[in-house]
Amino acid sequence: MNSDLTTLTIIVGILHSGIRLATPYLYAAIGEMFSQRSGVLNLGVDGIMLMGAFFGFYTVFKTGNLVLGVLAAALVGGLMGLILCVVSITYQAEQGISGIGLYMFGLGASSLLFKTMLGTVEGIQGFSELQFCMGSFCLADIPVIGDIFFHHSLMTYGAFALVPLAWWVLNKTTWGLKVRSVGQNPEAADSLGVNVIQVRYTAVTLGGVLAGIAGASLSISLLGIFQENLTNGMGFIAVALVYFGSWKPVGVLAGALLFSTVNALQLWVQVLDLNIPSDVAVMLPYLLTIIALALPFRRSLQPAMLTKPFTRGEN
Repeated sequence: MNSDLTTLTIIVGILHSGIRLATPYLYAAIGEMFSQRSGVLNLGVDGIMLMGAFFGFYTVFKTGNLVLGVLAAALVGGLMGLILCVVSITYQAEQGISGIGLYMFGLGASSLLFKTMLGTVEGIQGFSELQFCMGSFCLADIPVIGDIFFHHSLMTYGAFALVPLAWWVLNKTTWGLKVRSVGQNPEAADSLGVNVIQVRYTAVTLGGVLAGIAGASLSISLLGIFQENLTNGMGFIAVALVYFGSWKPVGVLAGALLFSTVNALQLWVQVLDLNIPSDVAVMLPYLLTIIALALPFRRSLQPAMLTKPFTRGEN
């Protein structure tokens, strides 16, 4: 096999895989961005993704309906987001610990449900690739560009469409202004009549919904299977991507594409059997994330009240 990484076929393959692999990260990270912009850190994203992946897969496995699978994943994700709201916002538990607890619950519950309701790894026919054809002409048939951009599923295009939508919601809507204000100065927002608790509940629940959909994008779109610990820590990377992207949708997009492209590169390195230790190749995307998070200027951009509970009437 040709091991020259500069060949056009391999470059196209890496770029195509990078776009495809960014799908779950975008859903989860955009959802987490809303939560953090409101002042709430959710470290349970990975557990929510696992539950969304299972319920999305199981629904499709039983009904054959992909739309119902996505809705089931969104519903369970929203419910887990509400659980975090009660614990972290209403009862003001330490957000990091409650998030880890939610992750462990999702990890254990999804494993138990898999063993009792499926018992073995099964496969389904998930979302197929769209071709964008008009008559006999298909965008997917365009050399190079078609292979990179027009051989993806509906869930992948939905993830990328979520980026401008999230930007618009955050910057051009009243609700987005409220989210940003309660994350920066909830006392001032409260004095202007904004219901801080309600806004945070909504933002965190929305983050849960999107994390559930992120899990479903794995099980019923990218892979077509469910197995224990399917996400393998993707939710924690999604949380890191929010920091990497400076709490902005476009920044999250850049981080997700960078991480997924480097991840695709390490997969190709292993497939091509290059003279590089496989462990080193696997480390590359995570090493990149650590370096990016170590940059000091990003910490100065985070919402001022992130992880800090709000009690009405306190200064």
